[in-house]
Amino acid sequence: MESRTRVLASRWYSTAFRVRYQETDQMGVVYHANYLSWFESGRTEMFRGLGFAYRSLEELGVLLPVTAADLQFKSPARYDDLIAVYARLSVFSALRVVYEYEIRRLTEREDGGPGNHSGSGMKSEPLDQPLPGELLVSGSTSHVWLNKDWKPVRLDRALPELYRAITGALREEGGAV
Repeated sequence: MESRTRVLASRWYSTAFRVRYQETDQMGVVYHANYLSWFESGRTEMFRGLGFAYRSLEELGVLLPVTAADLQFKSPARYDDLIAVYARLSVFSALRVVYEYEIRRLTEREDGGPGNHSGSGMKSEPLDQPLPGELLVSGSTSHVWLNKDWKPVRLDRALPELYRAITGALREEGGAV
């Protein structure tokens, strides 16, 4: 059995947006299942920040479904809040990936001012500085590498060039794989 490799210095990648009305209940509070969707946005944008489009993984015949999810709720997000989703790899191996997330409420000042909250850009946060904003939700998702037949695969064997590219990108940003 393969041991999990802890990524010791994976940076936090972030994307920001405003809470939309349809994501809330009648009280203006974000419905709890929406946080999982925001986690997905965070990890998709993190992959993009590392130089890979998630769509290209699927086109190459590799899937990365969620096998477990864990969320801890601290405070609710509300309609029109400026939200940042922070994502980073905490475990990366040829068989599995685990992401960590923090969803935070930002002030305009923390986000760099008006107009910088479209969600179209990814930011990378240094590891030794606290993340900005008020922590609302933290959590993690676990994933396993599968082929198109939904059979587990080792990424280093199925797509060695992708495995090398991901490990190389993580090393460049200061991570250890």
